[in-house]
Amino acid sequence: MDTYDIICIGAGPTGLATAIEAKRAGMRPLVIDKACLCNSIFHYPVNMVFFTTPELLEIGDLPLVCGAEKPTRVEALKYYRKAAEHDALELRLYELVVRVDGQDENFTVVTKTEKGTEQRYRSRKIAVATGYYDLPNQLGVPGEDLSHVSHYYSEPHEYWNQDVVVIGGKNSSAEAALDLYRNGARVTLVHRNKELGATIKYWVRPDIENRIKAGQVKALFETRVKRITNEEVLVENGTGEKRLPARRVFALTGYHPDFTFIESLGVRLDPESRKPALDANTLESNVAGIHLAGVVIGGRHTGEIFIENGRFHGKQIIQALTV
Repeated sequence: MDTYDIICIGAGPTGLATAIEAKRAGMRPLVIDKACLCNSIFHYPVNMVFFTTPELLEIGDLPLVCGAEKPTRVEALKYYRKAAEHDALELRLYELVVRVDGQDENFTVVTKTEKGTEQRYRSRKIAVATGYYDLPNQLGVPGEDLSHVSHYYSEPHEYWNQDVVVIGGKNSSAEAALDLYRNGARVTLVHRNKELGATIKYWVRPDIENRIKAGQVKALFETRVKRITNEEVLVENGTGEKRLPARRVFALTGYHPDFTFIESLGVRLDPESRKPALDANTLESNVAGIHLAGVVIGGRHTGEIFIENGRFHGKQIIQALTV
């Protein structure tokens, strides 16, 4: 069985940053992920441009060079691939962590490959950086599992001259609705609250509000989805029920960390916020030897931690382990 100083569970920017810091400190790290490298970014909208400037996405003091003021999804993915190559990180991609056995200084991480083969790795320490984008917040309505319903927005081309329903009222929903409208789709935005979310980007808000006011994007506020069928979305609000035609439904209702997995490690989570018990200086949880990094630290408050600040958690963890 291969033995490592630290195993990073999650191959996003935070997990990679942690492994880079560990390797540069003379440790032997391993990064494990159930999907591809930076799987969350891979599932961002194809033509997405980051809100932030490139230096705030950098890890391992490696420069992110992009063609414009702000990096695109494609440029970010290329950058993180190159970062992993630059430090020759050991990675086990497409391996699902089934469980973690043992204790501090002697953990065994058990995984399952895509082919169903079990693998085991021994490690002194564990860093959990599993993010949150893999687990969408479910609507819990009939039809949510139909093939034309997605919790991830991709690109608009195939929906030209088609009816599309976008569910949600925060930034991702607003941007998706605008992109679809500008590419010729007939868009209806459905939101359970009486107005759009307060966290919508400052330049997106007037755009979506003006499109709604002009009737270019239909919007139904204080409206709940009751059922999704192959051809329509049944919604209800103060005026009664409505049937919305929909060739495609984007349920952009947010995401959450894998709380079940985190608790399976023995980590205590606050019953309300779902924030984990940890030392703010070392990021070590209540379980000795298991550290947490990135958005999982925020619990339900996924808007508190981004790549921009989560990327420093790895350095914080490794400094604590090497003093």
